[in-house]
Amino acid sequence: MNAPLGGICLWLLLLFTWLSPEVSSSWWYMKATGGSSRVMCDNVPGLVSRQRQLCHRHPDVMRAIGLGVAEWTAECQHQFRQHRWNCNALDRDHSLFGRVLLRSSRESAFVYAISSAGVVFAVTRACSQGELKSCSCDPKKKGPAKDSKGTFDWGGCSDNIDYGIKFARAFVDAKERKGKDARALMNVHNNRAGRKAVKRFLKQECKCHGVSGSCTLRTCWLAMADFRKTGDYLWRKYNGAIQVVMNQDGTGFTVANKRFKKPTKNDLVYFENSPDYCIRDRDAGSLGTAGRVCNLTSRGMDSCEVMCCGRGYDTSRVTRMTKCECKFHWCCAVRCQDCLEALDVHTCKAPKSADWAAPT
Repeated sequence: MNAPLGGICLWLLLLFTWLSPEVSSSWWYMKATGGSSRVMCDNVPGLVSRQRQLCHRHPDVMRAIGLGVAEWTAECQHQFRQHRWNCNALDRDHSLFGRVLLRSSRESAFVYAISSAGVVFAVTRACSQGELKSCSCDPKKKGPAKDSKGTFDWGGCSDNIDYGIKFARAFVDAKERKGKDARALMNVHNNRAGRKAVKRFLKQECKCHGVSGSCTLRTCWLAMADFRKTGDYLWRKYNGAIQVVMNQDGTGFTVANKRFKKPTKNDLVYFENSPDYCIRDRDAGSLGTAGRVCNLTSRGMDSCEVMCCGRGYDTSRVTRMTKCECKFHWCCAVRCQDCLEALDVHTCKAPKSADWAAPT
Protein backbone atom coordinates (compact mmCIF):
# COMPACT_ATOMS: atom_id res chain seq x y z
CA MET A 1 0.00 0.00 0.00
CA ASN A 2 2.77 2.35 -0.87
CA ALA A 3 1.36 3.59 -4.15
CA PRO A 4 0.59 7.26 -4.82
CA LEU A 5 -3.03 8.30 -5.42
CA GLY A 6 -3.15 11.11 -7.93
CA GLY A 7 -1.68 14.29 -6.45
CA ILE A 8 -2.68 13.29 -2.92
CA CYS A 9 -1.62 9.98 -1.44
CA LEU A 10 -4.19 8.35 0.84
CA TRP A 11 -1.65 5.91 2.20
CA LEU A 12 -0.94 8.12 5.18
CA LEU A 13 -4.60 8.76 5.92
CA LEU A 14 -5.36 5.06 5.86
CA LEU A 15 -2.37 4.30 8.03
CA PHE A 16 -3.57 6.46 10.89
CA THR A 17 -7.16 5.22 10.77
CA TRP A 18 -5.97 1.81 12.03
CA LEU A 19 -6.11 0.28 8.55
CA SER A 20 -9.29 -1.69 9.22
CA PRO A 21 -10.69 -3.91 6.42
CA GLU A 22 -13.29 -1.18 5.82
CA VAL A 23 -10.55 1.37 5.27
CA SER A 24 -8.59 -0.96 3.05
CA SER A 25 -11.60 -1.49 0.79
CA SER A 26 -12.02 2.29 0.55
CA TRP A 27 -8.52 2.48 -0.93
CA TRP A 28 -9.89 1.36 -4.26
CA TYR A 29 -12.75 3.87 -4.12
CA MET A 30 -10.32 6.67 -3.40
CA LYS A 31 -8.10 5.58 -6.24
CA ALA A 32 -11.05 5.92 -8.60
CA THR A 33 -11.69 9.50 -7.50
CA GLY A 34 -8.31 10.63 -8.81
CA GLY A 35 -7.32 12.18 -5.50
CA SER A 36 -9.93 14.97 -5.25
CA SER A 37 -9.36 16.59 -1.87
CA ARG A 38 -13.08 17.08 -1.12
CA VAL A 39 -14.02 13.55 -2.14
CA MET A 40 -11.02 12.26 -0.22
CA CYS A 41 -11.78 14.12 2.99
CA ASP A 42 -15.48 13.22 2.97
CA ASN A 43 -15.12 9.54 2.21
CA VAL A 44 -12.11 8.14 4.04
CA PRO A 45 -13.68 5.98 6.77
CA GLY A 46 -12.41 6.33 10.31
CA LEU A 47 -11.29 9.96 10.21
CA VAL A 48 -12.47 11.87 13.26
CA SER A 49 -14.10 15.26 12.80
CA ARG A 50 -10.90 17.16 13.61
CA GLN A 51 -9.01 15.31 10.88
CA ARG A 52 -11.75 16.01 8.32
CA GLN A 53 -11.71 19.69 9.25
CA LEU A 54 -7.96 19.92 8.74
CA CYS A 55 -8.19 17.95 5.50
CA HIS A 56 -10.84 20.32 4.09
CA ARG A 57 -9.11 23.43 5.37
CA HIS A 58 -5.62 22.55 4.13
CA PRO A 59 -5.78 20.55 0.88
CA ASP A 60 -2.36 21.92 -0.09
CA VAL A 61 -0.86 20.50 3.12
CA MET A 62 -2.50 17.14 2.43
CA ARG A 63 -0.93 17.20 -1.02
CA ALA A 64 2.50 17.94 0.45
CA ILE A 65 2.10 15.07 2.91
CA GLY A 66 1.05 12.76 0.10
CA LEU A 67 4.13 13.61 -1.92
CA GLY A 68 6.29 12.93 1.13
CA VAL A 69 4.86 9.47 1.81
CA ALA A 70 7.13 7.79 -0.73
CA GLU A 71 10.15 9.37 0.95
CA TRP A 72 9.54 8.06 4.45
CA THR A 73 8.30 4.71 3.14
CA ALA A 74 11.58 4.35 1.24
CA GLU A 75 13.46 5.33 4.41
CA CYS A 76 11.66 2.64 6.38
CA GLN A 77 12.56 0.08 3.71
CA HIS A 78 16.17 1.26 3.75
CA GLN A 79 16.47 0.85 7.51
CA PHE A 80 14.93 -2.65 7.43
CA ARG A 81 16.64 -3.78 4.21
CA GLN A 82 18.67 -6.44 6.06
CA HIS A 83 15.85 -7.47 8.35
CA ARG A 84 13.39 -10.36 8.02
CA TRP A 85 10.58 -7.83 8.01
CA ASN A 86 11.67 -5.26 5.47
CA CYS A 87 8.89 -2.66 5.74
CA ASN A 88 7.44 -3.91 2.50
CA ALA A 89 3.84 -4.25 1.39
CA LEU A 90 2.20 -6.07 -1.47
CA ASP A 91 0.01 -4.12 -3.89
CA ARG A 92 -2.18 -7.17 -4.33
CA ASP A 93 -3.03 -7.34 -0.62
CA HIS A 94 -3.80 -3.87 0.66
CA SER A 95 -4.59 -4.99 4.21
CA LEU A 96 -1.25 -6.75 4.65
CA PHE A 97 0.77 -3.82 5.91
CA GLY A 98 -2.06 -2.88 8.21
CA ARG A 99 -1.97 -6.29 9.84
CA VAL A 100 1.61 -5.64 10.87
CA LEU A 101 0.52 -2.37 12.45
CA LEU A 102 -2.37 -3.94 14.32
CA ARG A 103 0.14 -5.68 16.57
CA SER A 104 1.60 -3.38 19.24
CA SER A 105 5.14 -4.42 18.32
CA ARG A 106 8.48 -2.70 17.86
CA GLU A 107 7.83 -2.62 14.12
CA SER A 108 4.57 -0.72 14.67
CA ALA A 109 6.39 1.67 16.98
CA PHE A 110 8.98 2.42 14.29
CA VAL A 111 6.41 2.84 11.50
CA TYR A 112 4.35 5.30 13.53
CA ALA A 113 7.49 7.24 14.50
CA ILE A 114 9.00 7.40 11.01
CA SER A 115 5.67 8.34 9.41
CA SER A 116 5.02 11.07 11.98
CA ALA A 117 8.55 12.34 11.33
CA GLY A 118 7.82 12.18 7.61
CA VAL A 119 4.76 14.40 8.01
CA VAL A 120 6.82 16.99 9.88
CA PHE A 121 9.55 16.87 7.24
CA ALA A 122 7.15 17.12 4.29
CA VAL A 123 5.07 19.96 5.72
CA THR A 124 8.11 21.95 6.89
CA ARG A 125 9.80 21.59 3.50
CA ALA A 126 6.66 22.69 1.69
CA CYS A 127 6.49 25.76 3.94
CA SER A 128 10.03 26.78 3.02
CA GLN A 129 9.40 26.22 -0.67
CA GLY A 130 6.38 28.54 -0.64
CA GLU A 131 3.91 25.80 -1.53
CA LEU A 132 1.49 26.31 1.38
CA LYS A 133 -0.90 29.18 2.03
CA SER A 134 -0.86 28.73 5.81
CA CYS A 135 2.89 29.05 6.43
CA SER A 136 6.22 30.24 5.07
CA CYS A 137 9.74 30.56 6.43
CA ASP A 138 10.18 30.72 10.20
CA PRO A 139 9.01 34.25 11.11
CA LYS A 140 10.92 34.20 14.42
CA LYS A 141 14.35 34.03 12.75
CA LYS A 142 14.87 37.72 12.00
CA GLY A 143 17.35 40.38 13.05
CA PRO A 144 20.76 40.10 14.75
CA ALA A 145 21.80 37.13 16.88
CA LYS A 146 24.92 35.62 18.44
CA ASP A 147 26.53 32.18 18.59
CA SER A 148 29.91 30.73 19.59
CA LYS A 149 31.54 32.26 16.49
CA GLY A 150 30.24 35.76 17.12
CA THR A 151 27.38 37.86 15.87
CA PHE A 152 25.33 37.20 12.73
CA ASP A 153 22.07 38.21 11.08
CA TRP A 154 19.20 35.87 10.51
CA GLY A 155 18.53 35.79 6.80
CA GLY A 156 17.56 33.49 4.01
CA CYS A 157 14.71 31.12 4.77
CA SER A 158 14.83 29.22 8.04
CA ASP A 159 12.77 26.02 8.00
CA ASN A 160 9.55 26.58 9.93
CA ILE A 161 9.73 23.29 11.78
CA ASP A 162 7.47 24.49 14.58
CA TYR A 163 4.61 24.75 12.09
CA GLY A 164 5.39 21.29 10.71
CA ILE A 165 5.35 19.82 14.21
CA LYS A 166 2.16 21.65 15.15
CA PHE A 167 0.28 20.45 12.06
CA ALA A 168 1.57 16.88 12.37
CA ARG A 169 0.53 16.72 16.02
CA ALA A 170 -2.93 18.14 15.29
CA PHE A 171 -3.67 15.83 12.35
CA VAL A 172 -1.89 12.59 13.18
CA ASP A 173 -2.71 12.52 16.89
CA ALA A 174 -6.35 13.60 16.54
CA LYS A 175 -7.76 10.08 16.38
CA GLU A 176 -5.47 8.72 19.07
CA ARG A 177 -6.49 11.44 21.50
CA LYS A 178 -10.13 10.39 21.12
CA GLY A 179 -9.24 7.03 22.67
CA LYS A 180 -7.98 6.30 26.14
CA ASP A 181 -6.80 2.75 25.55
CA ALA A 182 -3.24 1.48 25.76
CA ARG A 183 -2.66 1.37 22.01
CA ALA A 184 -3.72 4.99 21.59
CA LEU A 185 -1.22 6.05 24.26
CA MET A 186 1.50 3.99 22.59
CA ASN A 187 0.81 5.60 19.20
CA VAL A 188 0.80 9.13 20.65
CA HIS A 189 4.11 8.48 22.39
CA ASN A 190 5.81 7.10 19.26
CA ASN A 191 4.32 9.83 17.06
CA ARG A 192 5.87 12.42 19.36
CA ALA A 193 9.23 10.64 19.33
CA GLY A 194 9.19 10.82 15.54
CA ARG A 195 8.41 14.53 15.51
CA LYS A 196 11.15 15.28 18.02
CA ALA A 197 13.65 13.30 15.93
CA VAL A 198 13.28 15.68 12.98
CA LYS A 199 13.82 18.76 15.14
CA ARG A 200 16.84 17.13 16.76
CA PHE A 201 18.77 17.47 13.48
CA LEU A 202 17.85 21.05 12.69
CA LYS A 203 21.16 22.73 11.90
CA GLN A 204 22.40 26.27 11.45
CA GLU A 205 23.87 27.11 8.05
CA CYS A 206 25.66 30.37 7.32
CA LYS A 207 27.04 32.37 4.41
CA CYS A 208 29.99 34.72 4.79
CA HIS A 209 30.10 38.26 3.45
CA GLY A 210 33.21 40.40 3.24
CA VAL A 211 36.38 41.05 1.25
CA SER A 212 37.77 37.79 -0.12
CA GLY A 213 35.31 35.80 1.94
CA SER A 214 36.67 37.19 5.19
CA CYS A 215 33.39 36.50 6.97
CA THR A 216 33.20 40.02 8.38
CA LEU A 217 29.44 39.58 8.22
CA ARG A 218 27.47 36.36 8.42
CA THR A 219 23.94 35.57 7.35
CA CYS A 220 22.52 32.39 8.88
CA TRP A 221 19.37 30.29 8.74
CA LEU A 222 18.11 27.00 10.22
CA ALA A 223 17.69 24.02 7.92
CA MET A 224 16.54 20.46 8.39
CA ALA A 225 19.15 17.79 7.85
CA ASP A 226 18.66 15.08 5.24
CA PHE A 227 15.84 12.73 6.27
CA ARG A 228 18.35 9.86 6.38
CA LYS A 229 19.67 11.26 9.68
CA THR A 230 16.20 11.04 11.19
CA GLY A 231 15.84 7.51 9.84
CA ASP A 232 19.19 6.42 11.26
CA TYR A 233 18.31 7.91 14.64
CA LEU A 234 14.90 6.23 14.80
CA TRP A 235 16.50 2.94 13.73
CA ARG A 236 18.75 3.15 16.77
CA LYS A 237 15.69 3.88 18.88
CA TYR A 238 13.96 0.85 17.35
CA ASN A 239 16.85 -1.37 18.38
CA GLY A 240 16.65 0.06 21.89
CA ALA A 241 12.85 0.18 22.08
CA ILE A 242 11.42 -0.39 25.54
CA GLN A 243 8.63 -2.87 26.26
CA VAL A 244 6.04 -1.33 28.55
CA VAL A 245 2.73 -2.08 30.28
CA MET A 246 0.00 0.31 31.34
CA ASN A 247 0.23 1.73 34.82
CA GLN A 248 -2.49 0.99 37.35
CA ASP A 249 -4.54 4.13 36.72
CA GLY A 250 -4.35 3.73 32.92
CA THR A 251 -2.77 7.11 32.28
CA GLY A 252 0.74 6.10 31.26
CA PHE A 253 3.40 3.40 31.02
CA THR A 254 5.67 1.49 33.27
CA VAL A 255 8.49 -0.75 32.07
CA ALA A 256 7.57 -4.41 31.62
CA ASN A 257 10.97 -5.45 32.98
CA LYS A 258 12.05 -3.55 36.09
CA ARG A 259 15.70 -3.95 35.11
CA PHE A 260 15.23 -1.48 32.25
CA LYS A 261 15.06 2.29 32.51
CA LYS A 262 11.84 4.25 32.23
CA PRO A 263 11.30 5.41 28.63
CA THR A 264 11.94 9.06 27.82
CA LYS A 265 9.98 11.11 25.29
CA ASN A 266 12.65 10.25 22.70
CA ASP A 267 12.36 6.47 23.12
CA LEU A 268 10.10 4.11 21.21
CA VAL A 269 7.77 1.93 23.25
CA TYR A 270 5.82 -1.24 22.48
CA PHE A 271 3.59 -3.77 24.25
CA GLU A 272 3.80 -7.04 22.30
CA ASN A 273 6.72 -9.16 21.18
CA SER A 274 7.18 -9.38 17.42
CA PRO A 275 6.58 -12.53 15.38
CA ASP A 276 9.72 -14.02 13.83
CA TYR A 277 8.55 -13.11 10.28
CA CYS A 278 10.07 -16.36 8.99
CA ILE A 279 7.01 -17.65 7.14
CA ARG A 280 4.11 -16.12 5.29
CA ASP A 281 1.43 -15.51 7.87
CA ARG A 282 -1.56 -13.41 6.86
CA ASP A 283 -2.73 -12.82 10.42
CA ALA A 284 0.68 -11.49 11.45
CA GLY A 285 1.14 -9.56 8.18
CA SER A 286 4.35 -11.50 7.52
CA LEU A 287 5.57 -12.03 3.97
CA GLY A 288 8.13 -14.56 5.14
CA THR A 289 11.71 -14.67 3.91
CA ALA A 290 11.45 -17.23 1.10
CA GLY A 291 13.30 -15.86 -1.94
CA ARG A 292 15.02 -13.09 0.03
CA VAL A 293 18.68 -12.48 -0.82
CA CYS A 294 21.01 -13.32 2.07
CA ASN A 295 24.69 -12.67 2.76
CA LEU A 296 26.72 -15.86 3.09
CA THR A 297 29.65 -14.17 4.84
CA SER A 298 27.68 -11.99 7.23
CA ARG A 299 27.06 -12.73 10.89
CA GLY A 300 24.28 -10.15 11.19
CA MET A 301 20.56 -10.11 10.51
CA ASP A 302 21.19 -10.41 6.77
CA SER A 303 23.20 -13.62 7.15
CA CYS A 304 21.82 -16.70 5.41
CA GLU A 305 21.49 -18.47 8.75
CA VAL A 306 19.39 -15.73 10.33
CA MET A 307 17.52 -14.44 7.26
CA CYS A 308 16.55 -17.92 6.11
CA CYS A 309 15.51 -19.05 9.62
CA GLY A 310 17.62 -22.20 9.35
CA ARG A 311 15.83 -23.45 6.19
CA GLY A 312 18.92 -23.18 4.01
CA TYR A 313 19.47 -21.26 0.81
CA ASP A 314 19.77 -21.68 -2.94
CA THR A 315 22.74 -20.36 -4.91
CA SER A 316 22.60 -19.11 -8.46
CA ARG A 317 25.28 -17.67 -10.70
CA VAL A 318 24.33 -14.34 -12.27
CA THR A 319 26.19 -11.85 -14.44
CA ARG A 320 26.02 -8.09 -14.22
CA MET A 321 27.55 -5.17 -16.07
CA THR A 322 30.15 -3.22 -14.11
CA LYS A 323 32.63 -0.45 -14.80
CA CYS A 324 36.25 -1.60 -15.07
CA GLU A 325 39.68 -0.50 -16.27
CA CYS A 326 38.90 3.10 -15.35
CA LYS A 327 41.48 5.71 -16.38
CA PHE A 328 41.81 9.38 -15.63
CA HIS A 329 42.07 11.64 -18.69
CA TRP A 330 43.40 15.19 -18.46
CA CYS A 331 41.36 17.26 -17.81
CA CYS A 332 39.02 16.24 -16.15
CA ALA A 333 37.27 12.97 -16.90
CA VAL A 334 37.36 9.34 -15.82
CA ARG A 335 36.64 6.84 -18.58
CA CYS A 336 35.82 3.21 -17.93
CA GLN A 337 35.16 0.06 -19.86
CA ASP A 338 31.96 -1.97 -19.47
CA CYS A 339 32.73 -5.44 -18.16
CA LEU A 340 30.62 -8.48 -17.35
CA GLU A 341 31.08 -9.81 -13.84
CA ALA A 342 29.84 -13.19 -12.63
CA LEU A 343 28.82 -13.59 -9.00
CA ASP A 344 26.90 -15.96 -6.77
CA VAL A 345 23.54 -14.86 -5.34
CA HIS A 346 22.12 -16.69 -2.34
CA THR A 347 18.36 -16.73 -1.74
CA CYS A 348 16.42 -18.27 1.13
CA LYS A 349 14.65 -21.57 0.54
CA ALA A 350 10.91 -21.69 0.97
CA PRO A 351 9.40 -23.70 3.83
CA LYS A 352 7.88 -27.05 2.95
CA SER A 353 4.46 -25.45 2.64
CA ALA A 354 4.59 -22.18 0.70
CA ASP A 355 0.98 -21.35 1.47
CA TRP A 356 -0.14 -18.76 3.98
CA ALA A 357 -0.02 -20.09 7.50
CA ALA A 358 -3.38 -21.23 8.70
CA PRO A 359 -5.02 -19.10 11.44
CA THR A 360 -4.22 -20.32 14.93
